[in-house]
Amino acid sequence: MDYWTIFVWTVPAVIMVAGSAVAFRHYLHMFQLNSYKPRVQWRWMRKNYKQYRKLLIPFLGGFLFWPEPKERVKIPLKYTARVKRLIATTAILTVLWYSFVWCSNEEGVLFLFELWLGLATIPGVLLFANWLNGPMEKAIRQRYTKDAIKKLDAHSNLTAIGITGSYGKTSMKHYLNTLLRAKFNVLMTPGSINTPMGVVKVVREELNAAHEIFICEMGAKQAGDIKELCEIVRPKYGVLTSVGPQHLESFLTIENVTATKFELAEALPNNGNLFANIDNEYIANNLEKYSNVTTYSAGDMGNGYHTKDIAVSERGTAFTIVTPAGEEERFETRLIGEHNVVNLAGAIAVAECLGIPLKKLRGEMRKIEPVAHRLELFDRGDTLVIDDSYNSNPAGAKAALDTLALFEGVKILVTPGMIELGTKQEELNKAFGAQAAAVCDVIVLVGAAQTKPIQAGVLEAGFAPEHLIVVDTLQEGMAKVNALPSAKRKIILLENDLPDNF
Repeated sequence: MDYWTIFVWTVPAVIMVAGSAVAFRHYLHMFQLNSYKPRVQWRWMRKNYKQYRKLLIPFLGGFLFWPEPKERVKIPLKYTARVKRLIATTAILTVLWYSFVWCSNEEGVLFLFELWLGLATIPGVLLFANWLNGPMEKAIRQRYTKDAIKKLDAHSNLTAIGITGSYGKTSMKHYLNTLLRAKFNVLMTPGSINTPMGVVKVVREELNAAHEIFICEMGAKQAGDIKELCEIVRPKYGVLTSVGPQHLESFLTIENVTATKFELAEALPNNGNLFANIDNEYIANNLEKYSNVTTYSAGDMGNGYHTKDIAVSERGTAFTIVTPAGEEERFETRLIGEHNVVNLAGAIAVAECLGIPLKKLRGEMRKIEPVAHRLELFDRGDTLVIDDSYNSNPAGAKAALDTLALFEGVKILVTPGMIELGTKQEELNKAFGAQAAAVCDVIVLVGAAQTKPIQAGVLEAGFAPEHLIVVDTLQEGMAKVNALPSAKRKIILLENDLPDNF
């Protein structure tokens, strides 16, 4: 083969490889965000195939799965050891394939076609590489998990507290961490780490002999997830914050969600205790078979911890806690919104049961800060931003609107709506639209397609169409909001921010 022929075949091959490298990185990023679960990845691929450009020129096959560029990435690809192993395995498979093709066809007549065919199947190649790595990854996970369990066993004086729920678990974790630090040396899982390998990493790298309490957030997207975490952490105490229609695309039914969250209750030892939020009907209706239960509520319910005389303003929240023994104490917090009170009541219940008096907890309560992106306030003079963008669910969205209603000014909602609600997604987003129409002066919806149910709910509630704005991106939406003329202070609620893999 002469040099000109090699050049003719090499240039388009290089172009395809470059395009495919970008495509591979994108699919690898999404696979990481999808928790390395093939079924979730396939479901994501089926749902998002329209985001990808169609093949324009046959020899540019590498661009077939090149995604449309996004304006920003919220969670970048992390080059963990697992990701590096996936890259290495995929690279080996690619080299073997093309070496075979080239050697079997010296003239290279079919080489570009075979190259295109191979690169165009990048999503499948990635999942095949993950399947090949499966036994190795399982062995690595087991080794790390055993190390973590061994380290936990070595701490004879360590008390583990598991926290789970469809929503509220991260806030509960932070509130409880602040209160318990008044007496104990506490380690909690940072950020939103709530998966088995995330928890294992925290234990192996951060747990030390001085820690007395380990607060572990426990997340779940399918049945058995909480059980797996409990087998690692083996909590003595459990906190069940809520059960609701979250991750219904994987759970399918609210009954499956309930059963999975109650895996925490099933895992507690005989001398342990479950702290349960009985304001939530799914929790309250499933406690009868458990004996060691302490309930908490933001109202006068049951014989557990409950609150009364709740006072909410834009400066904070005050409430009185009543214990099962009838003791009362008044608390004040800078957190805004009545919805926070139930989580604070639960945190107080756990802290007092662990030996911290109510009077001491009063001072600790004032130290509690809002959790990032969960009704976090940013005062910018003529504008107040209420950042509730971390995640959204029906109860949380309504609570956010109730918080927005507390403030004086032009009330503006900016949202892409709620996701992962399964067959109820349209119904619940429509209801959210109706709720927003009752509170807001201006509503900005991000993404015309997924916000159609919200638009319907807003307009059916009689909201003025000229005050409903639909945009393609959050940046465009904020530009519209900033450009709105107003003699009053703008109060902007940012409700939800869709993840990169949506």
